[in-house]
Amino acid sequence: MTEYPQRRQRVLRDLPEHKADVLIVSGLPNVRYLSGFTGSNALLLLSKSHATLLTDPRYTIQANTESDCTVKIERGSLYEAAAKIFKARRWRSIAFERNRLTFGAYAELQHRLGVAATLRPTSGLVEKHRMIKSGTEIVAIRRSVETNSKAFAQAISRIKPRITEMELAGEIEYRMRKNGAEKPSFETIVASGLRTALPHAQPTVERIHKLLLIDMGCMQAGYASDMTRMLHLGKPGSETRKLYKAVLESQLAAIQVVRPGVKGGDVDRAARRVLKAHGFDKYFVHSTGHGLGLEIHETPRLGKRDATYLEAGMVITIEPGAYIEGVGGVRIEDTVLVTETGCEILTPTPKELTII
Repeated sequence: MTEYPQRRQRVLRDLPEHKADVLIVSGLPNVRYLSGFTGSNALLLLSKSHATLLTDPRYTIQANTESDCTVKIERGSLYEAAAKIFKARRWRSIAFERNRLTFGAYAELQHRLGVAATLRPTSGLVEKHRMIKSGTEIVAIRRSVETNSKAFAQAISRIKPRITEMELAGEIEYRMRKNGAEKPSFETIVASGLRTALPHAQPTVERIHKLLLIDMGCMQAGYASDMTRMLHLGKPGSETRKLYKAVLESQLAAIQVVRPGVKGGDVDRAARRVLKAHGFDKYFVHSTGHGLGLEIHETPRLGKRDATYLEAGMVITIEPGAYIEGVGGVRIEDTVLVTETGCEILTPTPKELTII
């Protein structure tokens, strides 16, 4: 893939402001973004003249196949190997990912480097570039979104009397893989009845009944999708219909303001304004959305104080909700692409409350 060298160069252009000779990339999604390597154990060392991928013997063939970087296979600690390379090349100022490096790994690096080098923390050095997706990435996300929606349609068509939340979650994840997904992008949420008031409810052995919330996403070609839809077993009552109407209007209002130059906080405010008009704003307990890509949660975070300006090429979720203890909850979520002139809803699944 020709994008990897270009991605590395963009990141390296930011390195001088950290007064560093080299960047040690330890977050595996960032390693993948910059090198193409998809294994579970790796470090990437980046300097102006070198891009070195360290991994272990399990990945000898895979690393040399997937990555365009210089591959070094190490049988021992990757951090010990990195320290030896730093010393050999006399790199004295080493930038690292403060939110990706464990304390244990940091302590090992310090111990092995001693006074030979200084470790300099960075934050979001790679992630800020990952916010804007390339054409190749957008194609992958579209495919993931389509697979996710197809799995949803197939799973709900197989809902039978007395099926449990766990059984439905299992059916959903089976359908994801059957349609080409690698895995779920997070633990599938299936909650029914009063448990829909739990924003991140885990499926139980309880049989589904009345209001049903399904929050699901899959990983395909390494990229995530995310969607929440609501169903109802039998005719919903007036309270449920009122809550659903308010959340749907809130979600549509938030989508309406998504375009380049708008702050994430402005999108969040648009959603909350509608819920407040319906008297449900105090039941909205999370942000309106988040970025996604190689990870299910990426920057930007569309919360009250988010000052990030949206840009074309960002892929975000729009997912307002309201959760009332003793009554139930509603959340409606789409995956959305920011375009040059506004936005495109990638999720093809209809948003009406589905009666089954």
